[in-house]
Amino acid sequence: MIDFENKVAVVTGAASGIGFAMAEKFYQLGMHVVMADIEQDALTAAASRLEDPSRVMAVVTDVSDPDAVDALAEAAFTAFGTVHIVCNNAGVFVGGASWECSDADYRWLIDVNVRGIANGIRSFVPKMIAAGEEGHIVNTASMAAMTTMPFSSVYCMSKAAALSLSECLFKELEIVAPQLGVSVLCPELINTSLASAQRNRPDQYSKQGDLTDTDMSKMTEQAIAEGVASGIEPTVMAERVLQGIKDRKFYLLPQDGWKDAAMIRQEEIQQESNPTFTYVE
Repeated sequence: MIDFENKVAVVTGAASGIGFAMAEKFYQLGMHVVMADIEQDALTAAASRLEDPSRVMAVVTDVSDPDAVDALAEAAFTAFGTVHIVCNNAGVFVGGASWECSDADYRWLIDVNVRGIANGIRSFVPKMIAAGEEGHIVNTASMAAMTTMPFSSVYCMSKAAALSLSECLFKELEIVAPQLGVSVLCPELINTSLASAQRNRPDQYSKQGDLTDTDMSKMTEQAIAEGVASGIEPTVMAERVLQGIKDRKFYLLPQDGWKDAAMIRQEEIQQESNPTFTYVE
């Protein structure tokens, strides 16, 4: 996957943040780019920023819906003949204590953060295997997959599942289709709109009693909003992903206090000691 010219990339959650940064980077490398997002107006605006419409296609997609992701794959393969890179990047966040978060909170984050990746795998990987070409799948997890934080339990749980799914996929493709690489991106605090993910919360998760509104949820979501506002620019993640694809590297991690916190957790597991909260600046 060193030669990106005229190859095809699909990116979900592409209307903003890390997703748009990846789509833009692939476009700059001469790739055809299929941009998918649930937010139609934002997706249209984002796609228009990439100047050559012959190399860009925008497809409104709810990644939690397997039929919608099947349609995304069909659209990509019909338009460009094949797909070489798939970035299962769409993700959402809610905060609050594990016992306070609603059933809808749990379902929403599992459906987007976990099933969204699973749907991408199920819709694209069989077609990519059949094509027989070199390719790469990038799944966006989080450092919340390797560390745990109070009052972010639903998010941490969903991202840990995304990490495990990605590790299994890597091992499976090494056996079945070694021409396809896999990377898992575990971002630290990035300057994105993750803290305002509720703006795209579908109606099926927003009925009476579905929205968690407690002191702890407000505190956590405010802290996340402040953290991402001063976070790293998404373009840094796009470069990390690009290098990971070139190197066929699985774990795409920060090299700072977040990685240190993950190592502390591993030591606690090895020593069978009780988990502690590691604050990362």
